[in-house]
Amino acid sequence: MTPDLPLPAAADLTARPPRPAATLVLLRDGADGVQVLLLQRAERGDHNSGAWVFPGGLVDKADALLHGLVDGLTPAQAADQLKLAEGALDYAIAAMRECFEECGLLFGVDAETAASLEPWRGPIHRGEKTLLDLHRETGVRLDLREVAYLSHWLTPLGRAKRFDTRFFIAAAPHGQVARHDGTEMTAHRWMRIPDALAEGDALKLMGPTRATLMSLAHFKTVAEVMAWARSPREVPRIFPRIGEGAQGQRPVMPDEHAWAELGRLDPQGLGTAWYDIVADRAVRLSPRIIRVTAGNASVMTGPGTNSYLVGGGPRNEWSVIDPGPVDEAHVQALVAAAPGPITRILVTHTHSDHSPACVALKAATGAITLGRIADFADRQDKTFVPDQPLQGDERIVIDDGTTLRVIHTPGHASNHLCYLLEEENTLFTGDHVMQSSTVVINPPDGDMAAYVASLRSLAQMDGIDWLAPGHGFLMEQPRRAFEWIVRHRLQREAKVLEALQAGGPADADQLLAQVYDDVTPRLHAIAMRSLLAHLYKLRGEGRAVEENGRWRVIATGPQEAAVSRASA
Repeated sequence: MTPDLPLPAAADLTARPPRPAATLVLLRDGADGVQVLLLQRAERGDHNSGAWVFPGGLVDKADALLHGLVDGLTPAQAADQLKLAEGALDYAIAAMRECFEECGLLFGVDAETAASLEPWRGPIHRGEKTLLDLHRETGVRLDLREVAYLSHWLTPLGRAKRFDTRFFIAAAPHGQVARHDGTEMTAHRWMRIPDALAEGDALKLMGPTRATLMSLAHFKTVAEVMAWARSPREVPRIFPRIGEGAQGQRPVMPDEHAWAELGRLDPQGLGTAWYDIVADRAVRLSPRIIRVTAGNASVMTGPGTNSYLVGGGPRNEWSVIDPGPVDEAHVQALVAAAPGPITRILVTHTHSDHSPACVALKAATGAITLGRIADFADRQDKTFVPDQPLQGDERIVIDDGTTLRVIHTPGHASNHLCYLLEEENTLFTGDHVMQSSTVVINPPDGDMAAYVASLRSLAQMDGIDWLAPGHGFLMEQPRRAFEWIVRHRLQREAKVLEALQAGGPADADQLLAQVYDDVTPRLHAIAMRSLLAHLYKLRGEGRAVEENGRWRVIATGPQEAAVSRASA
């Protein structure tokens, strides 16, 4: 089934084609760490004015004529590095040329020669001369042997000026002195990378500059940086999106939680979608979906519990998925956000942040409630009694053209349900999948074996393109999310087995410090619940046993042990 909503696609990038550009990150070793060269842009009346940046600029058509002047990088090698069929070497040449124009550093010559070529900078920048002219008169060539390809950035849609920029990185040519050109660049500074980041607001660092500095901040020497940059690695295209929020309109990076949702809600990059979640603000996610987040943000709930209004259609009837905690303001916000009558209240599970508002919302709307009762009453919302119990595999017709398929997904809770909006291929996951965090599996109602099995089952399903989690923004690539969680859980399980095999029988407290050594101690009480869930899973599979409060591994044959290691 094809989703009704258009998803971001490569075709969107043709709305305002980006211009090819190149940037060079220049480093040197200082007495107290790696230093980076930053140049300050002149005031030009655009959003980049006054920003501190790396040397760089547009690829010029004349750069394609300079391939014969390059040592250390062939067109074929550049094409392989940049994954381009043609023009790859032009980017590297442009980075070298812009570096010479803007700060006077030139690769392939010594310091004395570089200083003597100072009069060439202005004419080359103004287009009166070219590097080819420089070569013909002086014999100078470009040496790219010490330059590495670093990253690939694409300016967000919606910007008046857009660039497709390849970033390169190198140690600054030995002995040469940087001098800003006084035209495009009005100042320059060599700075320790941590200092540049610390002064980021005062310096006005643009998103790509800041992100690049952050990626390099942990290196101790230039040699370490360059060894990493030259190592075999995937260089992804980094494509920020413009969003609106508490910090005003700004680019949102691909590793930020709102990035995928911004692409779905604002495919043209107009900056009309939000990058933050605000309590009780109604966010229209599609013609059929509205999200309203409760004001219960915490370490356990992230930005708060999401309630979803699902409906529309000829009757304009709406259903609420997960009304949230006891919170009168949130109930009122849900009623106010509904474009039509709320006729159903569906619950993913009965933990205290998801279902207790059923009572108040039902009283306010007369809606019927649907869900399951948990197998174990401890830590459950005991006020929830569904008018219509659900088992899984039901199809609920909210309105013409709006259908929810019920999927039983035990693990986080025995009664956990996910709801698939078939017309939009969007799965409402409750706490089965949370954004940016793994969920707690709390026995006895929480069951790690059931959780992993439910995730694997969802990963095999077709017709799921988006996840609408109980906490956080919309998530794309659902199969990758399911598989990552399974992999993470099995890696944690492997640590449990390794700890037991290395140290012999141990109680849960002893195991906790070893298995969750990557988790802050203040969260160890919460982690203990999931540790017990792992141990119970191993016991159920016949791989561990508890005796007098201490756990030990059950010996297995070589073949079975190999299978166990492979699964982890």
